[in-house]
Amino acid sequence: MHASDSIVIIPTYNEKENIEKIIRAVFGLEKCFHILVIDDGSPDGTAAIVKKLISEEFDDRLFILERSGKLGLGTAYIAGFKWALERDYGYIFEMDADFSHDPHDLPRLYIACHDKGYDLSIGSRYVSGVNVVNWPVGRVLMSYFASKYVRLVTGFKVHDTTAGFVCYKRCVLQTIELDKIRFKGYGFQIEMKYTAYKIGFKIKEVSVIFVNRCEGTSKMSGGIFGEAFFGVMKLRWDGWTRKYPKIKET
Repeated sequence: MHASDSIVIIPTYNEKENIEKIIRAVFGLEKCFHILVIDDGSPDGTAAIVKKLISEEFDDRLFILERSGKLGLGTAYIAGFKWALERDYGYIFEMDADFSHDPHDLPRLYIACHDKGYDLSIGSRYVSGVNVVNWPVGRVLMSYFASKYVRLVTGFKVHDTTAGFVCYKRCVLQTIELDKIRFKGYGFQIEMKYTAYKIGFKIKEVSVIFVNRCEGTSKMSGGIFGEAFFGVMKLRWDGWTRKYPKIKET
């Protein structure tokens, strides 16, 4: 039995080239992490690969939730958060399937929360310069200035507000009113971090390098940046008017 206090949530849509590799990479780490794959009805058979790994090798530490179609990144993570909170995990991670997030950085995010007392740790591209590899220039500029824009509008001091490589302590997800999170793409990532900040949780950015995917097709679109752009104005209004919940201790 591979017991763990940590679970890594990996949303997938058409990730057959990467999913087994990323699962084995996480399970190859010295620290034991469990994995929950949230698959949005991938027509390429991603879910079948995961279920084969569960039945043949990893039935005690690999899990899958299958959804009917592409319902959005934010709703995938919310479903995963609720699944994890129904169990005993103390640390819940967000990570992509395409190796843009290096699995070897998972223990560093864990240490920031488990050992150093932070409530939320972010794998950050921008806390020490611009740490991306093989990204198109347009994507780098869009992502970098999106985070600058968030900082300008909201006063939020996190450098990489759109990052999707994150570790949450259980108490953060228990306190945030998950059903009130509105956004699905980059806006979701910003909203989760900003809400945690407004509640009063301690946030740490851990410098990491993001590498552009080598296999499979990017799911990025202009629409998710549009959601983030206009969503930030709504978050700023919330910051002035919303009564945020008090921290729930576990």
